[in-house]
Amino acid sequence: MKIAVCGTQPYDRESLSIINADFGHELVFFEERLTLQSAPLFAGYAGLCCFVNDILDEAVLQILAAQGTRLIALRCAGFNNVDVLAAERYGIRLVRVPAYSPHSVAEHTLALILTLNRKTHRAYNRVRDGNFTLQGLLGFELRGRTVGIIGTGRIGQAVAEILHGFGCQLLGYDMLQNEACQALGLNYVELDELYQRSDIVTIHCPLNEQTHHLINALTLTKMKHGAMLINTSRGAVIDTCAVIAALKTGQLGYLGLDVYEQEGDLFFQDLSSRVIQDDTFERLLTFPNVLITGHQGFFTTEALRNIAHTTLANISHFEKTGECQNEVTRALLR
Repeated sequence: MKIAVCGTQPYDRESLSIINADFGHELVFFEERLTLQSAPLFAGYAGLCCFVNDILDEAVLQILAAQGTRLIALRCAGFNNVDVLAAERYGIRLVRVPAYSPHSVAEHTLALILTLNRKTHRAYNRVRDGNFTLQGLLGFELRGRTVGIIGTGRIGQAVAEILHGFGCQLLGYDMLQNEACQALGLNYVELDELYQRSDIVTIHCPLNEQTHHLINALTLTKMKHGAMLINTSRGAVIDTCAVIAALKTGQLGYLGLDVYEQEGDLFFQDLSSRVIQDDTFERLLTFPNVLITGHQGFFTTEALRNIAHTTLANISHFEKTGECQNEVTRALLR
């Protein structure tokens, strides 16, 4: 099948090209991400391969359908950037990569926690400047601390397994309880109790209508004073302005983000020679207790290989049978 691969970076081209040797699709790589303005570029392609910040709303899908697109292959697990019902109306099938490497994201979550806690990023810069003082670098032991995990699917479970090894007390919240997490000693509680008891809250739930701004001004007041908040799921799960207010008062003691609500205009590109126009993002960078990475939680050799293989296998299955493995349907919106 002739596939347009949107918003590609060199590592996307490399991983997909290597794995495609086993599948034989015609892959055409575009640096442009999919937007209303760029949609006409992809005329004549039966399939598009898209990522987390490509825009797949009704207006874009209408253009794609008119241009002959029949399949959208998401090379990611989340599909909050897709109007699933509009795709169904226009006859475009959707597939995704539901589990490429939960351990990659889980390990990055721990990297954020440990870096924020022990302030290794600040210590690194001090030592390079010949400053060996310890003032301001005080951390705490993870052992015995209570960690609340919101979303205990594959990634949440992997986080629980790692934190169990650190000797943490584990709380969880999810609509579906995970027996593997319970076997680690994780106790499921309501969100209010999780906020009140947790020293660290880490988010691993999908973004949907129920979880949009799940962390907001009200929920932040329910957390322990000085708690740590980590988000490696989707940016809009957090109300950024509310988080900034909580950081200013000290109610929130640490913030680690691998995602950002308006990341589409920032992440996956080099803006080092430009003035960033997002004042909210720039305000976050002024806090010494905030650590932000550019949506790199997935970025491991294992994950890239798994993403490429599952994406191309999904396309092949659709091409051969008209059916879609890992299909995204309206049933997943519930």
